[in-house]
Amino acid sequence: MSPFNRRDLLRSAGVIAFAGATASAAQGRPGPAAGSAAVPDFLHGVASGDPLPDSVLLWTRVTPTPDALPGSGLGPDITVGWEVAEDSGFLRVASSGSVTTGPARDHTVKVVPTGLRPGTPYWYRFSVAGATSATGRTRTAPAAGAAVERLRMGVVSCANWQAGYFSAYRHLADRGDLDVVLHLGDYLYEYAPGEYQARDVVVRAHDPAVEMTTLTHYRRRHAQYKTDLDLQALHAAVPFVVTWDDHEFANDAWSGGAENHTDGIEGTWAVRREASQQAYAEWMPVRYEPGGHIYRRFTFGSLASISMLDLRSYRSQQASSVVDPAVGSPTRTLTGEAQMTWLLDGFSSTQAQWKLIGNPVMIAPIRFPSTLSAREVGAVGQLLGSTTIDGVPYNVDQWDGYTADRSRVIGHLRDNAVTDAVFLTGDIHSGWACDVPADPLTYPSNGASVATELVCTSVTSDNLDDILRSPPRTASLAVEEAFKAANPHVKYLDFDSHGFSVLEVTPASLRMDWYALSERTDRAATISLATSWQVAAGTQSVRPAR
Repeated sequence: MSPFNRRDLLRSAGVIAFAGATASAAQGRPGPAAGSAAVPDFLHGVASGDPLPDSVLLWTRVTPTPDALPGSGLGPDITVGWEVAEDSGFLRVASSGSVTTGPARDHTVKVVPTGLRPGTPYWYRFSVAGATSATGRTRTAPAAGAAVERLRMGVVSCANWQAGYFSAYRHLADRGDLDVVLHLGDYLYEYAPGEYQARDVVVRAHDPAVEMTTLTHYRRRHAQYKTDLDLQALHAAVPFVVTWDDHEFANDAWSGGAENHTDGIEGTWAVRREASQQAYAEWMPVRYEPGGHIYRRFTFGSLASISMLDLRSYRSQQASSVVDPAVGSPTRTLTGEAQMTWLLDGFSSTQAQWKLIGNPVMIAPIRFPSTLSAREVGAVGQLLGSTTIDGVPYNVDQWDGYTADRSRVIGHLRDNAVTDAVFLTGDIHSGWACDVPADPLTYPSNGASVATELVCTSVTSDNLDDILRSPPRTASLAVEEAFKAANPHVKYLDFDSHGFSVLEVTPASLRMDWYALSERTDRAATISLATSWQVAAGTQSVRPAR
């Protein structure tokens, strides 16, 4: 989000690689207390991610001794066995091996079994000294170029532990029909208790009870999130494809700092970023190592490719406002040159029909309405993390603050007649369905949309109704209509709901369903279908699903 000082507002309101591995539904529990005898054990569940046609990454964390708590740096090196099977009873083992982990990587384990069959479900588990982990289920990607009739994925972002329960993950895990879960960032939050929660209520306090700034802090916070039973269940049921946004580091992160970081008081940004990236590599089921890059691409037969972007590590510092000449400067970047080249080349070179982009911040241009009240302006500014100029908020943390990079992407899509490009976005705690116009000043009279964008809402993080202190779907409705009137390419907008989305892709069309939770602070929250929008193949335009 942008250079809006959220920290001050909220306070005033109340083996780094794969553990040396070689390759030939979860029941989570709370973390162990010091002195516990229930070790060794797998207290943080199991997970899989980054599926390829012949392999998938498997993850767990072992607690070998009572003192080997996350972030402690204590405990011995220990050898962990793993198995991958074609059946849940492990009668047909497809691959197995062992790996050694220890305090150097916080006793986390990553293995990448290879030689698996494309488009195939597998079951996996870990074992150590008589203890066996929960069994996870995963699936490899279809073979390159294979005809795929359907791809279905969960789409989530912005899960703040302190703001509620992860019921959205439970409902996704219970579906049983997902091929993959796409997590678009803000998997966890850096804040201390009392700094960012559910309106004014800390539903569950963060551990450690400070803003995370050190490697120990980041490890412990990742570990806390991994004890959530609903998150464990989803990780054990479906492979994840993830990227980070800002809160995995600190609010409004950029390559040289963050809004929520003070050099000297909180150490140097370089050391803090290195610590956050190391903990992320250790604790997440992702093919990423510090020193490498997390942007990467996955292909699901001839149907779809998914390009996951990193929009924090290489970006220039956010501009002061949209009237700052820096906004359109070609010397500033959101993606970095190497990632931009990779993205544009991927649009043109992929043989997949649908080009999906895991896009942590919104790319569609947004003009803020001039008709909002001062109270509404303040609330929208807080929600979107915006800078306010002459009483009007602008979001310079998303692609609106880096228009030269956006123009390169839009120009490439237009000039190369790229079709079926869909940006899948998180970050802003609201649901959107948008066309991405070639020129927003002439849209829709010229009818030119070069892509579409679908934005999932937050799992738990505050929405507009939370900021306005109003009941859901009341005060926000007029604000939503004002935004749509000011932005004709915005076809759907929901500023209030918490929940998740489900994306279904077929050769004929792409459809996203938005599901809303009944109450984020209720462990037993129910869901309802809020709306469905679709993109017909070749149209570059969103329409209500029928």
